[in-house]
Amino acid sequence: MPNKETFGTVVSNKMNKTVMVIVKKPVAHKKYGKIINRTNKYYVDDPLNECKIGDRVRIQETRPLSKNKCWKIVKLIKN
Repeated sequence: MPNKETFGTVVSNKMNKTVMVIVKKPVAHKKYGKIINRTNKYYVDDPLNECKIGDRVRIQETRPLSKNKCWKIVKLIKN
């Protein structure tokens, strides 16, 4: 089974070897059909501490690395 992959934006890099990434997903409202942006925050593994706030990243789901962290960075897209 392939792992989930998605794109997001780094919003916090204050932790050591971890960044917080926000993922926006457009979803249609059930009743009215208007497109709404839903957001999810993920703790993502950054072993080299190379991400900066505002960077676009491609992340992939992985085994649990800590209590909250179960995603890793696949590709860093600088802004």
